[in-house]
Amino acid sequence: MIFQLVRSLHTGPVCRAAESSLLAKLRKKTGYTISNCKKALEMHKNDSDKAETWLNEQAQAMGWEKATKLAGRSASQGLVAVKFDTNHGALVELNCETDFVAKNEKFHKMIEDAALACFKLAHTNLQSKGPVTKMELDSEQLGNLQVEGKKLSEVLALFIGSVGENAILRRAECWKANSKDIKIAGYTHPAPATAADYSSGKYGALLAYRQPDGVDDVGRQLCQHIVGCAPRKIGQKDSDTPAKNSDDETCLIYQEYLLEPSYTVEEVLEQNKVEVLDYVRFSCGEAMEASLAGVEKQPLDYVQTLQ
Repeated sequence: MIFQLVRSLHTGPVCRAAESSLLAKLRKKTGYTISNCKKALEMHKNDSDKAETWLNEQAQAMGWEKATKLAGRSASQGLVAVKFDTNHGALVELNCETDFVAKNEKFHKMIEDAALACFKLAHTNLQSKGPVTKMELDSEQLGNLQVEGKKLSEVLALFIGSVGENAILRRAECWKANSKDIKIAGYTHPAPATAADYSSGKYGALLAYRQPDGVDDVGRQLCQHIVGCAPRKIGQKDSDTPAKNSDDETCLIYQEYLLEPSYTVEEVLEQNKVEVLDYVRFSCGEAMEASLAGVEKQPLDYVQTLQ
């Protein structure tokens, strides 16, 4: 009789409703399947915290396993993201196999996390000679950065496990202005409807420049030109000459200004009292040079220490 009473308490409508509520909350919080959430709760006697920990551990293990299996597959689709303020900037590329996955919300969250981790790194005490401190990160160094207490490589493995497609944290640039008169701007294309300090797209650029206060800031517009016209270098009037055909021009200062082709970039810089110090441009999936000019490549353990 007592056994039947206890059993009825554990299988009655109130208990089933409580278990259903726990299952729903765990499913919503973790995003894992109902069957896996139910199994986790059963294994841990409805302790939702322990169930969530177990689910994450299983997903991480499966993610690493799948990431290892898919590592050799080509991944040239994806996104480029930029995050910046007046004196710091980060530019990141995350690749995947298909454009379909690149539109996935989890993929967008992944690259935003990577951009924020690099932006945080740009705010460290690192400083080199010259007007701008620039750090170039390769795939391994980028994966070693942390977000919310986890390495990006671990977050990436979870993502790969969930979508079943290879993905690569390909590269990043972390910039820091070394004096207050130097500004940093960023831009991605396609551009968001409203200008913001974070955005992502198929192309992106960071720009370091000087421009006095009291003049309309054209940093974003110059970044837009760099993304659209892909100059190979800034150019020097005393050593570089304009190309015979303007469509073949690779020096920034001699290119027709994208937003107003009747002017050259050099004329726009003079009108707005701008001095371009440096820039970098990413095109998603492009072939990479061995290293970018003027960018300091730091050992992996040094990047770890900076965090």
